[in-house]
Amino acid sequence: MTARMDQCFAALAQEGRPALVTYFMGGDPDYDTSLTLMKALPDAGADIIELGMCFSDPMADGPAIQAAGLRALKKGQTLVKTLQMARDFRQGNSDTPIVMMGYYNPIYVYGVERFLQDAVAAGIDGLIVVDLPPEMDDELCIPALEKGISFIRLATPTTDDKRLPKVLQNTSGFVYYVSMTGITGSALPDTDKVGAAVSRIKAHTDLPICVGFGVKTKEHAQAIGASADGVVVGTALVNALAASLDGNDGATRDTVANVCDLVRSLASGVRSARLAAAE
Repeated sequence: MTARMDQCFAALAQEGRPALVTYFMGGDPDYDTSLTLMKALPDAGADIIELGMCFSDPMADGPAIQAAGLRALKKGQTLVKTLQMARDFRQGNSDTPIVMMGYYNPIYVYGVERFLQDAVAAGIDGLIVVDLPPEMDDELCIPALEKGISFIRLATPTTDDKRLPKVLQNTSGFVYYVSMTGITGSALPDTDKVGAAVSRIKAHTDLPICVGFGVKTKEHAQAIGASADGVVVGTALVNALAASLDGNDGATRDTVANVCDLVRSLASGVRSARLAAAE
């Protein structure tokens, strides 16, 4: 499974462009719509899918992703169902890497060994667990790596050169650079500062560096992609989905289309990023 992620970045390197990494909340606004969206993302231009695990206390998420998690929970989404969603997706797509993103509590309650066994069976390639620091690697990171699942660590503007080697110690798949401090869905970061930060992290690792937080448009994606190996988009896609819902938070005929239209636009920005950087 780590191989699937490595193959993805190797293929993109051959193309000379960064990856588009798209986040959505599993089960938002309901299971069937969410699965339909997941299946549509690769054709819309997503290279890697981040599958959100809903949780009742998402401390690092902004209002949009918090609301998405609550919509999913109200419709009965569970970690069991989120893993099932990945299995259902894998029936028709064996190539697109899937990274599950969320918090440790649901995994802990589920049981780490059981979770990892089911994640392997579901075709999960990586995990981003935002509230597990490197000092807790024995909890989940090391067992995941032993099962062949990448454990993707977050680096931030406050991760200095003294801390960075510890953060990178057991990281695999890619490094997720959170381009600003604060919660998800904040303003666009300074692209010059992002470029400098990517260069600094690359001095410590050969892993791809994907940059997220604040990317909303094709132009944002193009600007970030000029220096990063991947561009992560989450809140903008969740907002596009939310804007399509009816008064009862139910899906409409526009729900999947709204998100995919934005993904196509973002993908065009990512695909022209290297060209723009070279001009």
